[in-house]
Amino acid sequence: MKETVDLVGQWLTLPDVAEELDVDIRRVHRLLDERAIVSLRIGARNVRSIPADFLQDGVVVESLKGTLSVLLDSGFSDEESIIWLFTEDESLPGTPMNALRTGRKTEIRRRAQALGW
Repeated sequence: MKETVDLVGQWLTLPDVAEELDVDIRRVHRLLDERAIVSLRIGARNVRSIPADFLQDGVVVESLKGTLSVLLDSGFSDEESIIWLFTEDESLPGTPMNALRTGRKTEIRRRAQALGW
């Protein structure tokens, strides 16, 4: 787990997410239930948190939900999905999450679908 925490770098607690999105905390819980975002329990206090890069300009990265769905269909856990999204890929270059943040969802989803085969 520590490797995952370090791989992602910056994390936001759920109240921080609500503040960033300017929504009620219940909306953040709905986003989690809808799998528009995923969280892990991190730190000494085991606090549910999401990678800060899941948010961009005050909203959830648009193509994240569909990509998380493809990863789930490929058998990935929440932590495995986060690891895949934040692991450097020389062929991109960068990480799949960086590619999603710059609008390259088709390529990333194609790669995610290939993981299920």
